[in-house]
Amino acid sequence: MAVQLGNAVAMRDVFGDTLVRLSQTDPRVYALDGDLATSTKMDKVAEANPSKFLQMGIAEQNMVGVAAGLATVGLQPWVCSFAAFITKRALDQIMVTVAQPKLDVKMIGAYSGLLTGCTGKTHQGLEDLAIMRSIPNMVVLSPADGVEVKKMMEFANQYNGPVYIRLARDPLPTIFDEVSYSFTLGKAIKLKDGEDATIISTGTQTVRSLEAAQTLESRGIRVTVLHMPSVKPIDQAAIVEAAERTGAIVTTEEHTIYGGLGSAVAEVLVENCPVPMLRVAVQDRNSESGSNDALLKKYNIGPENIVHAVEQVLQRKGK
Repeated sequence: MAVQLGNAVAMRDVFGDTLVRLSQTDPRVYALDGDLATSTKMDKVAEANPSKFLQMGIAEQNMVGVAAGLATVGLQPWVCSFAAFITKRALDQIMVTVAQPKLDVKMIGAYSGLLTGCTGKTHQGLEDLAIMRSIPNMVVLSPADGVEVKKMMEFANQYNGPVYIRLARDPLPTIFDEVSYSFTLGKAIKLKDGEDATIISTGTQTVRSLEAAQTLESRGIRVTVLHMPSVKPIDQAAIVEAAERTGAIVTTEEHTIYGGLGSAVAEVLVENCPVPMLRVAVQDRNSESGSNDALLKKYNIGPENIVHAVEQVLQRKGK
């Protein structure tokens, strides 16, 4: 598909607006906040539909327990906190009270990844995909732009079971057209076609992958860019097809190198179609707070790092 990047939009703004609409149109939907509503934009629900907004305070374990209770009586709670908090502080409650009985609870990990607005390393969530995709019955989603956030939330509203959606803090260029785009669980989206190698990305790294692809094309290297909005379930067929067709894979994610998208893709390839592969992600080190550009550079996950990885994997391919 031809991609033209549009205006930058913050995922959290789209999340807040969409949750307001869902809370107004679906009597089952309730918003549960962990005292971060002004940051996550859940405060839009508090303002527009206060009877559907439940303030749980800084008590993530209790918040997830309350959500499980609401789900058992036919309601659909949407639980939101920073990714670093909801996936680690409340992990036992998520596993035992939500995922095991497969309750209809939607969990939003806001401020995921490195770029969290200088909040400090305690507020950066780099392990959430690894944690959540290891849990049985859990759907794990990572949108690339605001349009995809809205479409994923509409899907989650209709899906009966636990869903985790990973959101970034800052505005990102729009990739998808709201009219023509539709989200399908477990399906990858090919954004660019090329025969030399494939970049498989998710979330915020998809825009950076498109930038990298443009740089590579100027150097005579044509790559496929495969966006993976559904990390679990993952599109195994699309991964295998890309490996068979291009013979080299680079994965990229704003996440630790362990257990996330790169690990999921490697699992598919080693069992079905082993090819040269490299992963662009945060290496085994603690994160720090800083500006977006400084963090992308220090942790080697910017477009230039994707370009370098593709050039390296092509050497392994023998081109």
